[in-house]
Amino acid sequence: MSRLSDVATKVRSKNAGPFWLTFDIFCGTSEAYDRVVAALDTDRVAEALKTDRSKLKRFEIPDLGVLKFSLPRPAVQGTREDRDMHGASFANVLAELEV
Repeated sequence: MSRLSDVATKVRSKNAGPFWLTFDIFCGTSEAYDRVVAALDTDRVAEALKTDRSKLKRFEIPDLGVLKFSLPRPAVQGTREDRDMHGASFANVLAELEV
């Protein structure tokens, strides 16, 4: 098996406002997209991101070869508890998953 970062062209996370994070997985080819969509079921991603499945939103965009996830931030952006103002480091969690 390979890590997601080896299969996808790009894995990124970013703010979607001060209360949400979004994850974008760019696959590059239809084969990579199909593999990623099959391997990353919503329950698995929720477990990896330590969030409740019901809070995780999933968006499959086959025409662009993109799989997206959005979820509430663990801490509101800019608060004392926030360790990543831009939300960029969260992508590393998904990038290491085997697909």
